[in-house]
Amino acid sequence: MVAQEDKSGVTEKTKKAESGLWENVKVIIQALLLAVVIRTVLFQPFTIPSGSMMPTLLVGDYLFVNKFSYGYSKYSLPFSPDLFSGRIFASEPERGDIVVFRFPPNPDIDYIKRVVGLPGDRVQVRDSVLYINDKPVPRQPDGFFRADGQYDTGENIPVFRETFDNGVSFDTLDTRIGTIGDNTREFLVPEGHYFMMGDNRDNSADSRFDVGFVPAENLIGRASLIFFSLGNDTAFREIWKWPTNLRWDRLFKVVE
Repeated sequence: MVAQEDKSGVTEKTKKAESGLWENVKVIIQALLLAVVIRTVLFQPFTIPSGSMMPTLLVGDYLFVNKFSYGYSKYSLPFSPDLFSGRIFASEPERGDIVVFRFPPNPDIDYIKRVVGLPGDRVQVRDSVLYINDKPVPRQPDGFFRADGQYDTGENIPVFRETFDNGVSFDTLDTRIGTIGDNTREFLVPEGHYFMMGDNRDNSADSRFDVGFVPAENLIGRASLIFFSLGNDTAFREIWKWPTNLRWDRLFKVVE
């Protein structure tokens, strides 16, 4: 059978091939646009780079950050364009939320910590006990924890269960007694700002130190779900190590 040609000399077969190629290109473009929209407006993947949130979050956890939890600021958008100030569709984080935010001294860097102090709160640590508005946060021993990879000290670290006044309960680590973060001055959280702390209390750069108070504009979103996790400092590209280092019990785990 001879392929039919039009007056320009293009065969029907060529037309179909070109049409099929264009359809594939459109599908790819649509998929990329959808991915950009999802990452910009809905969820952003985030990798835990340090041990400051142990035992709640571990190095090698891959999680989704819910970007519409607190509304949107310029930091919600790629490259942080200065299109508007403050937040739109804003809502307030709750005490105990685990939040990804931009590091105030250098907004190019992402941090992840737990919201401890809300605007107007007075926050202080005394002898390892967290006080909010002069009231100690209840703290009970809750076993021991041992990290893997670079954070494995060879020792079991004491775990303490803390419970906020809104019912949010979580584990913290107290590696050593008498560290610089175990006794602090009292911090008065300004309006429009938040006080953040890591659950690994003796190994967290947070609002007690150079992070300072975090402006509402710097909030990116709330950590919501661990979708993947690799232990023992395994890089994502090291697929051959997955079978022995994949943390099966953390897959699709809700972040609390």
